[in-house]
Amino acid sequence: MVTEKVKRELEMLKRHLIILKYVVENEPIGILKLAEETGIPSHKVRYSLRVLEQEGLIAASAPGAVTTERTETFLEDLDFAIDQLQEMTKGLKEVTIER
Repeated sequence: MVTEKVKRELEMLKRHLIILKYVVENEPIGILKLAEETGIPSHKVRYSLRVLEQEGLIAASAPGAVTTERTETFLEDLDFAIDQLQEMTKGLKEVTIER
């Protein structure tokens, strides 16, 4: 279904944010500890860490993932970005399809 892809993307975004939260609060932190603390399987933690690293929000270090200088700016803008997503989803209900 068309909406399933969006649903999966939102679930993945939530997972990335959960992983970022744990890195911010517990840095440095490794994959196994993140998986244990969050209950997220280690292969999904590894993927989320890779995405967050590609976005420049975390960096790998010998003892585990750490935040970067970009993390704080991202977190400051996060509420606004989520509000925008909520507005977009509200707008979906405005599209009425007559049957």
